[in-house]
Amino acid sequence: MNEWNIQSRAHACAACGQPFADRQVYHTLLFDEPPELRRSDICETCSQKQSAGDTRSRAGFISHWQGIYEAPTPPADPIHKDTAETLLRKLIEQNDPRYAPAGYILAVMLERKRVLKVKEQVVSDGKRVFIYEQPGTGDVFTIADPNLRLDQLEAVQRDVAALLEHGLNPPAPTAPAETGAAPQSAGQPAAN
Repeated sequence: MNEWNIQSRAHACAACGQPFADRQVYHTLLFDEPPELRRSDICETCSQKQSAGDTRSRAGFISHWQGIYEAPTPPADPIHKDTAETLLRKLIEQNDPRYAPAGYILAVMLERKRVLKVKEQVVSDGKRVFIYEQPGTGDVFTIADPNLRLDQLEAVQRDVAALLEHGLNPPAPTAPAETGAAPQSAGQPAAN
């Protein structure tokens, strides 16, 4: 049974070391060099310097193809650490009970991202309270567990997503489009 070691496309020319630019033509050479296959990606200039006949006659040559380099997009982090932490700080400042579940979810998200660390759990007035520390600044946050039920999680997740997208002051709702009917003045009967 053959085991294939699939190599990713390189981000720079194997011959000259120049990084590939987005949408740049590159050439891939595949060689059988036991115990595995070796992929070599080279730029157009280096490919032209090597004659095709010389490349094909090299020991172990298997294949050649041409492609267009696509620069990798930076990974999108759905939870932007600074944004989530900033939002959590604002929620704590406001101390508004309606945002307590969102603050709790943000704290858990930041804990999983290793931005916050749980230092202690205490029970106060029958409620569990987490004491978090932001190791970089030494700031301490106390977050009460809102005892969310499973049927509440989806709504809280939507709230957190909206807060992350729009912040605490969401854009004002747009006025409904006018229907083209003439406005009525008070006391005037509607026309049928």
